[in-house]
Amino acid sequence: MSVPADAPILTSDAMRAAEAACAASGTSLAELMDRAGAAVADVAWRMAAGSPILILCGPGNNGGDGYVAARLLAERGAAVRVAALAPPATDLAKAARDRWTGNIDALDEHLSPAPVIIDALFGVGLSRPLAGELVQRLGRFSDKRIVAVDVPSGVDADGVHDWDPPLAASATVALGALKPAHILLPSAQHCGTVQLAPIGIVADRTMRTLPQPAALLPDARSHKFNRGMMLVKAGPMAGAAGLTAAAGLRAGAGYVVLSGATRAPFSAIIAEDAAGYGERLADKRLGAVVIGSGYPASDRLAADVAAALDAGKPVVLDAAAIDAALPRLRRQRGDIPVILTPHEGEFARAFPDLRGSKIERAQAAAANSGAVLIYKGADTVIAAPDGRVVAAWPGSPWLATAGTGDVLAGACAAMMARGGDPFDAAVAAVGWHIAQAARIGPGLVADDLIRD
Repeated sequence: MSVPADAPILTSDAMRAAEAACAASGTSLAELMDRAGAAVADVAWRMAAGSPILILCGPGNNGGDGYVAARLLAERGAAVRVAALAPPATDLAKAARDRWTGNIDALDEHLSPAPVIIDALFGVGLSRPLAGELVQRLGRFSDKRIVAVDVPSGVDADGVHDWDPPLAASATVALGALKPAHILLPSAQHCGTVQLAPIGIVADRTMRTLPQPAALLPDARSHKFNRGMMLVKAGPMAGAAGLTAAAGLRAGAGYVVLSGATRAPFSAIIAEDAAGYGERLADKRLGAVVIGSGYPASDRLAADVAAALDAGKPVVLDAAAIDAALPRLRRQRGDIPVILTPHEGEFARAFPDLRGSKIERAQAAAANSGAVLIYKGADTVIAAPDGRVVAAWPGSPWLATAGTGDVLAGACAAMMARGGDPFDAAVAAVGWHIAQAARIGPGLVADDLIRD
């Protein structure tokens, strides 16, 4: 599984609008199709390494891309066959087919496979699952190396519907921009290695993939307070808050206080009695507060969350603290910088009525709460109230273990304590979290993320 870093993501509608804008600026749709077909041909040529290639063409423009790829591969000397599900139904696809001088077989039960298959059957316009008969025909190709054009056939490009079964790909050539299906589960698992083909589309970057983590290096003017002072409020399970506090230090905070704990995992963390919580909240040097780690729902939690919000400092809210804060956040939307870090169950509890893809639900929840939201999971989505989205697929499967969410909350607080945009802080924290997991690898436990 692989997705390009910092790549634009467009929905089906946004992609069609971008293509129309490209055509209006002087680049014809036929030229875009030629570029798309050339990109697909390049990937298939490398994958085939001299083996025969079978191209499955649908009736739409996705099929047109396949006809272009067939012509270009034949010109290179590849052994290419084309099979059509139906005659071309668009002018662009018809023109592309007319430039293909080879035979066109029927995509039926008699069609013999090839070692490499180009899936140019359906693109972003697919609005329903594949028909049962077609699924049976395509099933004969499932053990071959498959290159999908834009999205694998049977996958909803916008990531809203989970149709089964799609024609899973070994590699997917994303045309112009990634689509939600490339970075959201379960569809992302069917895309194989995703390669972005820049065909000339000017893609809006409101939605994009996770950028490469940037080094956050102190300079000669740095000291412990301007690197970020953060406060962690411990609950009954102080070990979780200890992970959060330690993660804050490891992620770059200069000064970390753990309130309500008798000891901390590092001597550099100031562990103190909860009686000093209010005084710490009033400290003008305080850059961020994090609460919720190991802190189940209770009147005490509600009071501590209210005190943090009253202080007007940037806040990271995890687990039950999200529910405790939401009514107020909705009333005072955007008054202070807030990051929420729910996993799937916590998100469903906090935002039970939201529908759509994970991206759409994250955007709606961020707008509803006025907070930056990190919707955790293997396909983590970070959303800002203004609609910006960063998708972090693939993350690390080794993060699926107890305590890693507490570590992420601490990293968020460390990044936010320096000041600046809380959305950028959330993106940086997720990037740091995944990079730490990649460094550690198999057997990871949460404590490993805070060690050298």
